[in-house]
Amino acid sequence: MGNTLVNRRDQDFILYEQLDIQKLFGRELYADYSKETVDMMLNEAEKMAVEVILPTHEDGDKVGAAFKEGKVFVPKSYHEAYRKFAEGGWLNAMRSPEVGGQGMPVVVTGACYELFNAANFSFVMYPSLTNGAGGLVEAFGTKEQKDKYMGKMYSGEWGGTMCLTEPGAGSDVGALKTTAKKLPDGTYSISGNKIFISSGDHDITPNIVHAVLARIEGDPPGTRGISIFAVPKYRVKPDGSIGEFNDVKTGNIEHKMGIKGSATCTLVFGEDGQCVGELLGRERDGMRIMFKLMNEARLEVGNQALGCASAAYEHAVQYAMERIQGTEIFEMKNPDARPVPIIRHPDIRRTLLWMKAHLEGMRALLYYAHFCIDMEESADTKEEKEKWQGMVEVLVPICKAYISDKSFLVCSKAVDVYGGYGYCSEYPVEHYLRDCKITAIYEGTNGIQALDLVGRKIGMKKGMHLLGMVEILNAIISSGREFEELKQACQYLDEARNAMTDLTLHFFRLGKGAGFLIPILYAQPYLELFGDVAIGSLLMQQAEIAARRLKTIYAEKGAKGSVGKQRALVHQVPDVAFYQGKVSAARFFAVNVLSTIKARCEAVKVGDRAPVEMAEESFSA
Repeated sequence: MGNTLVNRRDQDFILYEQLDIQKLFGRELYADYSKETVDMMLNEAEKMAVEVILPTHEDGDKVGAAFKEGKVFVPKSYHEAYRKFAEGGWLNAMRSPEVGGQGMPVVVTGACYELFNAANFSFVMYPSLTNGAGGLVEAFGTKEQKDKYMGKMYSGEWGGTMCLTEPGAGSDVGALKTTAKKLPDGTYSISGNKIFISSGDHDITPNIVHAVLARIEGDPPGTRGISIFAVPKYRVKPDGSIGEFNDVKTGNIEHKMGIKGSATCTLVFGEDGQCVGELLGRERDGMRIMFKLMNEARLEVGNQALGCASAAYEHAVQYAMERIQGTEIFEMKNPDARPVPIIRHPDIRRTLLWMKAHLEGMRALLYYAHFCIDMEESADTKEEKEKWQGMVEVLVPICKAYISDKSFLVCSKAVDVYGGYGYCSEYPVEHYLRDCKITAIYEGTNGIQALDLVGRKIGMKKGMHLLGMVEILNAIISSGREFEELKQACQYLDEARNAMTDLTLHFFRLGKGAGFLIPILYAQPYLELFGDVAIGSLLMQQAEIAARRLKTIYAEKGAKGSVGKQRALVHQVPDVAFYQGKVSAARFFAVNVLSTIKARCEAVKVGDRAPVEMAEESFSA
């Protein structure tokens, strides 16, 4: 098996042929970028992934993080990799050059991070969380706070975390009990416990700055009374050097099924009454501030899951090409038939195409969400900014929940391709499967993402953002019908669009009356349906582009109208194989997934209440 982690050809296709990110380079914010610049960055990112991060993959799982005498130690290989990662400018590449970043478009950063996450996302969590916490200081900190913390975090000299979850409160952030008491000098005495804190403690950096949610004494209960504080592990002296310990103790680290190299900590703030924090932004503005980080974090979780799925798929394809077992199905009765690679077997091919279609659709969806952020941030008018911002708001829960759920299935099917060997730790796919599972749980469980979509996002601007998406779908369907090989698939997409639109309107009507429980009860199926239609439309768009490219190539090579010559070109022109794969993936997804949308929507509309009407005792009876 080679070191292919992500299909670079597919990355280029989405960036340049589908999204046409070149249009960004004509905007003032990204005027310093060009296709050549992006190509160079992707090449360097691939080197970083393969040569620096990938070697930490096995250590992260087999050695993992260790807790000894109140301190956390990570694998030695992480230290050198972190140093090279930070020195390469990857930790804050998307930040403005004014704060030490490269001003990289978000969509390009996302493509680079897919490569990093595919190599070992438990390692990438350390710089990613540092960048996120540093972003909060940049956006909401005072000049003094920026001078004290931001530069050292963005350079990778210090680490950073986000501290939300508490024992007992879990996903109910408003139930937190961590308190903040204002001190005479304007700082705050912080007291409380936080759990499940990724990168909460480690020995990679000498200091860690925690973004901590807490309630100032006397402030109201629930989320509206929450503030956010910058709490360093060690206090910082006036000259910027590290001072005395700030009473932030590590209680333990979790022993997990995956991402073992990522230290998931219990942190105790102010056990001895000596923990001091600084308010970020205004009092009681904690949730609004944290949601800025949460949107970034949820897209990053989608990227983590995508990285796992990508690496698992690439391994599975390579294994299927090399593993010799069984004969061709047409030679089953021939005693002299030679064994063939398992990729020749129909069931393996169907499995791989299922993986390919979902993976490439999810990649397109995540990159599109990142592209929307770039369009928003570089917009010239308020109207344009609001348009793209609305698109991002709707897409964030889809990117987090749908991609994490389906990526886990991609990893599971990779294990299936390997058979019994896939279940053994000497092969990498079981590792990707274990690592991937957490992406459906943290940064807001996928059930919470579904409630966010149904309860908030689809109704934003009275559904105008969804209407914009329907218009995009209409254009894709109309364009796709120009190609004979895509007409049937476009019909399935058309039916799926109509069914989803009808179900959404049904939810709107129910939300105004006593039936509001149904949208809540079926929020997760709705999100999956939404994701399927989104993926299906992006795959169809890819197939249209591919069909046009193939038409040109066939004409140039004298293969127009000749199926035999077109098949022969697969072995002669790499782009023919690539583009034919795009058409096949879209058709497969339409027939096997989009064709089920209407029936699944109708099932939701029935509004069966069995899960909530059934007695609790019946679940265990």
